[in-house]
Amino acid sequence: MNILIPVDESDIEEAQLVSLEEANFWLLIDITEGKMISNQFFQTREEISDWIDVAIVKNQAENVWPLMDAGIAILVAPLQRYVDDIVEAYLFKELHDMNV
Repeated sequence: MNILIPVDESDIEEAQLVSLEEANFWLLIDITEGKMISNQFFQTREEISDWIDVAIVKNQAENVWPLMDAGIAILVAPLQRYVDDIVEAYLFKELHDMNV
C-alpha cells in the first residue's frame, strides 16, 4: 500500500503533515503487512512514478480533486501531524474518510 503525505521537511523524524498547498516535500510510504517497508521524499508530486493508493490530508477543506481524478483515495488526519502518528492511525483505522 503506497501512502502519500504532504510534509514540511525531508527528515522522517521531524516531518509534519501540512496542507497540499504548503507542501515542501511529498512523502511516499510503502506499508506492507502492517509495517512501513520504505519511505521516499519527493520535491514535487509529479516526480512520483509509483502508484499511489491513498493520500493523507490535513483537513476537509483541502482541494483533493486532482488526487481523486488520479484514482487516489483520500483520508483525513484530524489530529495527527507527525509521520509516525499518521502511520499508526492509518494502521488502526483512525483516519477519516474525506467528505466530498
